[in-house]
Amino acid sequence: MKQKMLVRSLIAAGVIAAGVGGLAKYDVSIFTHAVAAPSAAPVATASAQPAVAALPDFTGIVARNGPAVVNISVTNNVEKVSAAPAMPNLDPNNPFYQFFRQFRMPLPQGQIPTHAEGSGFIVSPNGIILTNAHVVDNASSVTVKLTDRREYKAKVIGMDKPSDVAVLKINASNLPTVKLDRAHNVKVGQWVIAIGSPFGFENSVTAGIVSAKSRTLPDDTYVPFIQTDVAVNPGNSGGPLFNTEGQVIGINSQIYSRSGGYQGLSFAIPIDVALNVEQQLLQHGSVTRGRLGVAIQDVNQGLADSFGLKQPTGALIASVDKHGAAAKAGLKAGDVILSYNGTNIASSSRLPLLVADTAPGTTVKLDVLRNGKSRQIEVTVGSAKATKVASAEVAGRDHGRLGVVVRRLNPDEQKQAGVGGVVVEDVSGPAANAGIQPGDIILSLDGKPVTSPAQLKQLTTNAGKHVALLVQRDDARIFVPLDLG
Repeated sequence: MKQKMLVRSLIAAGVIAAGVGGLAKYDVSIFTHAVAAPSAAPVATASAQPAVAALPDFTGIVARNGPAVVNISVTNNVEKVSAAPAMPNLDPNNPFYQFFRQFRMPLPQGQIPTHAEGSGFIVSPNGIILTNAHVVDNASSVTVKLTDRREYKAKVIGMDKPSDVAVLKINASNLPTVKLDRAHNVKVGQWVIAIGSPFGFENSVTAGIVSAKSRTLPDDTYVPFIQTDVAVNPGNSGGPLFNTEGQVIGINSQIYSRSGGYQGLSFAIPIDVALNVEQQLLQHGSVTRGRLGVAIQDVNQGLADSFGLKQPTGALIASVDKHGAAAKAGLKAGDVILSYNGTNIASSSRLPLLVADTAPGTTVKLDVLRNGKSRQIEVTVGSAKATKVASAEVAGRDHGRLGVVVRRLNPDEQKQAGVGGVVVEDVSGPAANAGIQPGDIILSLDGKPVTSPAQLKQLTTNAGKHVALLVQRDDARIFVPLDLG
């Protein structure tokens, strides 16, 4: 039996077999029973009509917000492994050995471009777009397509893998935008709709209800997901989840499935979480989170009985990082955290969310049960490792005519290498085909010394179709010819 799995919906299928099934329509008769009135006082009775709840009409929401939902096409360069046809296991003295050897030619090295699709939505008229981090992770090129068929190359301003949120920017203005609502207004059972590009079918609309709130999923410690039964499939990733007011309440991110396709369980990142990440990436270029420095586990009934708790609740500390904030405050393994700054901890999964949302350096109060006795402990929250910006120079970056992304050598690298030049961080196109690798140092182009990325770009712009790079790799130097076409 296949195990259940969480699937980050990303790659759009190339071919889809579509089946259409019929729905049977049933007529339902509602019978009402007349109630006899007392004979002394006859009263006219009227049959009570059952209340009929009208189904929501999403046409207005789609018309208003559809133009602000975009299709995202991503290109990734996957390294092609060099190989050679297998040699028969022959003795070198065998007369056929040389015959087979002359046809054993190595296959060329290089990179194979792969393509994938996702969704996103515009939150600012000047081209700021939110999507999932896993949609644009390791992308060499990101293209955003609007509903009016305009296409733009996008820069990845930043991404935060723990929350699976990424911020893109396209060079455009006066763009349509969506309206946003705070996720704490979400109610279980309310109608919601998703707009996205499942399997590449742009601006597809699906609807359902909110199934649950604040779901914690494996490996997603910091996100209290909104669970829905909205149909979400590969390509929907990064698209918006709307309420019936036409406001975005979340970003569709994952599905829970045995087959890899939609099976009625979809999960969206609350818009509050996404906006917090967006703000930090735009302002600081990184995302910081609070950290206690403890490993925790749930309190089951057996543990509750042993600790003297009336019911299973709280977060049991299994271990304490001796260099973390918790250790400095005196927390110990075996302590049960019952509340965090006034918020009750019903289950252990609640604590990481609260800590992550606390600014490092903030002092908070914990209600702790230790050896059957309650006590209050103050902790100055530490800082989790920041998620650095994944800007246009890291993902979705421009490799230029040469097909390289370069940077200056820092002083230590210059001292170690004993040269100037620029160091290669990523390669594609002509440079990859010529065998240039990350870590190579480009010293000159057509005999002209290279001292900065800007100078290399200028030299490349003015170059012809063929150039020669002087490259240093480790202690060896070699001229490498490039065909720029």
